[in-house]
Amino acid sequence: MAKKVKEAKGMKENAGFALGKENYKLMAIGFAVIVLGFILLSGGGSDDPNVFSEDIFSFRRLTIAPIVLLIGFSFEIYAIMKKPKED
Repeated sequence: MAKKVKEAKGMKENAGFALGKENYKLMAIGFAVIVLGFILLSGGGSDDPNVFSEDIFSFRRLTIAPIVLLIGFSFEIYAIMKKPKED
């Protein structure tokens, strides 16, 4: 009977969020990196639709932005999968 009471108390303590506080902080950092990647990816358009702009083929848009996005999404997976510390 005492074991069931302890288990019930333990269930109430963990009944809050699915992840720990550290996981949510890491997820916020990953989200910021993803937003930075999309900011790097944007731009390069032409004001006149009849004129082609070579700016869309810049090194920043073709190389750096996808790498930053891949890092951000990988970091999000790590943040979700990281096991919270047991106190």
